[in-house]
Amino acid sequence: LISEQGRAYREAVRALVAESRTGAIVGPGRVEIEAHRPDKRRRDLDNILKSLLDSLTYAGAWADDSQVVDLRIYWADTIGGMVKVSITE
Repeated sequence: LISEQGRAYREAVRALVAESRTGAIVGPGRVEIEAHRPDKRRRDLDNILKSLLDSLTYAGAWADDSQVVDLRIYWADTIGGMVKVSITE
């Protein structure tokens, strides 16, 4: 089950993907994620991946996240509580 907060996140990702893309990638893809912490507390970078990749699948960025063959995620030096995602085929 996905929580109400999780469903809202998934819908927000879907809306952003709809604004920024013309269609889903068809073949293998590369994903680069620049993560900005919301504050200075320590956080685990890997906790970002599951919900984000599942939300991108829901949003239609690809048919299935198994298409991602190259994945990079890193912390940005700035605070901002967001992620910047680049997807290339």
